Amino acid sequence: MSEKILSVPLKEEDIRELKAGDVVYLKGSIYTSRDMGHLNIKDKLEKGEELPESFQGSAIFHAGPVVLKKGDAWELVVIGPTTSIRMEPYAEMVGKLGVKAIVGKGGMAEETLTACGKYGYVYLQAAPGCAVKLARGIEKIEDVHWLELGIPEAMWDLKAKKFGPLVVGMDTHDNSIYKELKEKALDKITDWYKS
Repeated sequence: MSEKILSVPLKEEDIRELKAGDVVYLKGSIYTSRDMGHLNIKDKLEKGEELPESFQGSAIFHAGPVVLKKGDAWELVVIGPTTSIRMEPYAEMVGKLGVKAIVGKGGMAEETLTACGKYGYVYLQAAPGCAVKLARGIEKIEDVHWLELGIPEAMWDLKAKKFGPLVVGMDTHDNSIYKELKEKALDKITDWYKS
């Protein structure tokens, strides 16, 4: 395992060097997107409408921040990951957009693992229950889009100074710590039943 600080926009060659279990930090722009954000992106793409940001080389964080408005500016209070499996139907779309890292919790499934290899992106596990620690890695909120969806579902553009630690849960080489854990658990259960 290694520990690296990666600058966004991310380079595919750097992403393809990562292995499941590596620890990384992100520096630069990170976009949040949850269920409604992903659906909004899909709808806009289908209608041929312009997206508010370029996702080429980007990192998407499955999260809804807690924020305060101070005058015209937004201030981040805390931010923790939301369960990523809900965004599994968008694995191919995310890859086609040029996203190079998804950050969330709980892992994703086969469609995402396949897309990681095909498009050169990784899934990064953020530690659940560490919303205050994760917020410390964010320098400021740069912008917000789609606020009409509500604060948790809006797309927030966060400027990270050293965001993490994040563990590579799924890499571009068909490795998934979630798949591995599931297989080990099934082996243990099978052994227990046989004994």
